[in-house]
Amino acid sequence: QVQLVESGGGLEQAGGSVSLSCRASGRTFDNWSISWFRQAAGKAREFVAGITWTEGKPAYVNSVRGRFTISRDNAKNTVVLQMNRLESKDTAIYYCAAGPTHIPTPAISDYDYWGQGTQVTVSS
Repeated sequence: QVQLVESGGGLEQAGGSVSLSCRASGRTFDNWSISWFRQAAGKAREFVAGITWTEGKPAYVNSVRGRFTISRDNAKNTVVLQMNRLESKDTAIYYCAAGPTHIPTPAISDYDYWGQGTQVTVSS
């Protein structure tokens, strides 16, 4: 049974930093991608960043590029999203997702497994 368990998040001031972790278990993820999505209140879920499990190649949405960094630790089966220079518009529930894609894609339908989500609130 595949499980994605997010941790981290919470309340942070604008300009600060937060680190999110996603621990994956239940299968091997070779040639899969692990991505982070977020959903703000009243808005659609959107792709934030993703990484290929085998090569570790990252991808970012333009609005977070240069502020967020995604990385993975294969030995720990963990993907980390380091979020720096936070802005109020980053406030959302953040979800970890895994899908059999060779590159991280922004399409929700490309992901088979999802975590329960973790709240990030940025105060201005």
